[in-house]
Amino acid sequence: QVQLVESGGALVQPGGSLRLSCVASGFTFANYEMSWYRQAPGKERELVAGISNGGGWTNYADSVKGRFTISRDNAKNTVYLQMNSLKPEDTAVYYCKWRSGQIYWGQGTQVTVSS
Repeated sequence: QVQLVESGGALVQPGGSLRLSCVASGFTFANYEMSWYRQAPGKERELVAGISNGGGWTNYADSVKGRFTISRDNAKNTVYLQMNSLKPEDTAVYYCKWRSGQIYWGQGTQVTVSS
């Protein structure tokens, strides 16, 4: 069965950093694009970053460009999101997404940026 398990979320101060991980299982991870999304309270879920199957292409939301970096280690079936210079507006639940014929989401990991 397909599983996506996010981890790494925490409470951090503005300007701090976090590294999120998503470990995938149940499919051939290296064959697919992967994405990170986030959803803040009362807001729509939004794309944060995406990465191609081999990691050669990435894309980012304008709001995180230059601060966040998406990467992957196909040998570990893991996609990462390095988040630097965190702002209170980055507070959200962060989700890992895989799409084949269906869309699969992880359970999410909470990131809270507050002093």
